[in-house]
Amino acid sequence: MWLKLSTLALLPVLFVQGTKVRKNTPRLLEASGEREGMVGKGRPLSLLILGDSAAAGVGVETQQDALSGAIISELQDQYLISWKLHAKTGDTTKQVFQALQYLEPQNYDVVVTSIGVNEVTKLTSANSWIKQQKRLFEYIQARFQPKLIIVSGVPPMQHFPALPNPLAWLFGKYAEQMNQVLYK
Repeated sequence: MWLKLSTLALLPVLFVQGTKVRKNTPRLLEASGEREGMVGKGRPLSLLILGDSAAAGVGVETQQDALSGAIISELQDQYLISWKLHAKTGDTTKQVFQALQYLEPQNYDVVVTSIGVNEVTKLTSANSWIKQQKRLFEYIQARFQPKLIIVSGVPPMQHFPALPNPLAWLFGKYAEQMNQVLYK
């Protein structure tokens, strides 16, 4: 309840700061490189990575330096990995859910999700976000039948250098609440 009250009290400042941040912060490109493939040696492992800009590799040059590259690098000596990255800058949980409707249904051993920053910037409540996440996980389970779903937490947005206070503080609190409900 205190987060809602804080948001309302700070709304005029948040509007001004948010407008300046959107205007002055450069838009970074998604990482270049392959978004699916087969790599490694060992036991077969199929991997699907879903998400927003963090999963898409915004902030690094190539997918090898992004989330998919880090995961593959860790696993490729033990597994023959058949992998696919489906991520887009700006996507929310709802948009990832909608995009999944167009992916071919197939079985994946592991699905990794990285979603939440865009819900924070839209001031989505943690309870609303977790309902969307649960719906997404149920759909992933039914459509792709993974043995494991790995969910990354929302990053600590209070430390994003482009965000001034109190905007950074408030986004950090939203991210904290989302991570708390996610871990339950």
